[in-house]
Amino acid sequence: MAAAVTSVAELLGLLGLRADQVGLAPEQTGFGLRVPRGFVARMRAGDPLDPLLAQVLPTAAERLSAPGFSADPVGDRAALRAPGLLHKYHGRALLIATEACAVHCRYCFRREFPYAEQVDTAGRWSDALAALAADESIEELILSGGDPWSLGNGRLQQLTDALRAIPHLRRLRIHTRQPVVLPSRVDAGLLAWLAALPWPTVVVVHANHPNEIDADVAKALLALRASGVTLLNQSVLLAGVNDRAEILTELSQTLFSAGVLPYYIHLLDRVRGAAHFEVDEATGRALMAQVAASLPGYLVPRLMRDVAGQPAKVALSGGWSPQADR
Repeated sequence: MAAAVTSVAELLGLLGLRADQVGLAPEQTGFGLRVPRGFVARMRAGDPLDPLLAQVLPTAAERLSAPGFSADPVGDRAALRAPGLLHKYHGRALLIATEACAVHCRYCFRREFPYAEQVDTAGRWSDALAALAADESIEELILSGGDPWSLGNGRLQQLTDALRAIPHLRRLRIHTRQPVVLPSRVDAGLLAWLAALPWPTVVVVHANHPNEIDADVAKALLALRASGVTLLNQSVLLAGVNDRAEILTELSQTLFSAGVLPYYIHLLDRVRGAAHFEVDEATGRALMAQVAASLPGYLVPRLMRDVAGQPAKVALSGGWSPQADR
């Protein structure tokens, strides 16, 4: 993470691109560039339209205002129950374990989240843990961020040791992009920590394009699966990145070969600065119908939209079921 590329000029130099080829923003915002060098190595040199580059490069399009786009598109702030603890849906809550990410995705719905107010920088998470312990309706905790695997293994152990004292927790879910953008993070210590957890554990990774999954990523994902966790993937439908049925089909197949089940593909959360990535609902439905026509049902992710204030995410297309499987 410390060696990540944070300079636009350096990134373009590594790829042999000029600034006039990519529509750069005139200056970086507070949400600057950050991308691991291994992820850069998977980009196509000389290609200003590379789908991995499009996900991380700040461009002038981010400065365009668009109606309906806001700093808090999914209602995170209204769902805060304690510092860093979000409770939107019955039976489960989400802990912002850290503000740090290995990569800054330009479409990130938390790009303006007030981390300084909400993250327990001392790493004790005391108020959030107390709120969890007091609410016996919460059976599942989701670790998110930022990226929870930006924490070291010792800090993760400290957190889950504290969670063991909450008897009504039955499941742990971890949302992370690190196995995809920084596969070396999946080290022996992390795997040992996962294997020793007392709860059934789901790890939800985030890949949007098959080019993100190289041999190192596949090795890391298979190692995670071997540790005993359930591996799922969530993608975001992004214009110019994965808005073609053949790309989504290949992504599902590539994920499954690495031990990951395609789970959700989200319509874009309408965060300010990301309108140029939006694919409309009708197009999304049509794309998923094409994917469903070419793959067995268990490889077809459900098309979803996150609507602030709703009791659950809104499903826009069906996923796998025994009746639907071919």
